[in-house]
Amino acid sequence: MADRIASDHPSVQTVRATCTETATGVRIELPATDTGAFPTDEVVRISLDGDERFARIERPLTGDGLSIPGIYETPDTARDPSSGRELLGDWADDHGISPGSSILVDVIEPDFSYGLREPGQTNYYDASEPPSKSLSDIAKSLEDGQ
Repeated sequence: MADRIASDHPSVQTVRATCTETATGVRIELPATDTGAFPTDEVVRISLDGDERFARIERPLTGDGLSIPGIYETPDTARDPSSGRELLGDWADDHGISPGSSILVDVIEPDFSYGLREPGQTNYYDASEPPSKSLSDIAKSLEDGQ
């Protein structure tokens, strides 16, 4: 059985982000002061209510922060959102998070694994190690067709 870690554990960094409205739904705006905890233009794992999902963290056209424009069921749909269903909007609705509200983003494993929760809630996450750098490089080269 995998180890579980609570969102209030000292090893988990929590970033207070903002849910913002877009033309097609919502996205998460990460503050510029915390961008070091997130990779840019990489697909990462996101825990939504205990389910492992995937998101691509992007640099917005304006501003210094980062954004999570959507959360998807697979890494492929996170890379190509037109091929899958976006889950962030439904999650925000289910948790009563409206545009302008805060969302807590837990950094479970920097550059690899994150969790979303509403303020005031405690989540429990499965602790997992990221793949070794060499394995992820091989996977990325296969995805890129090299």
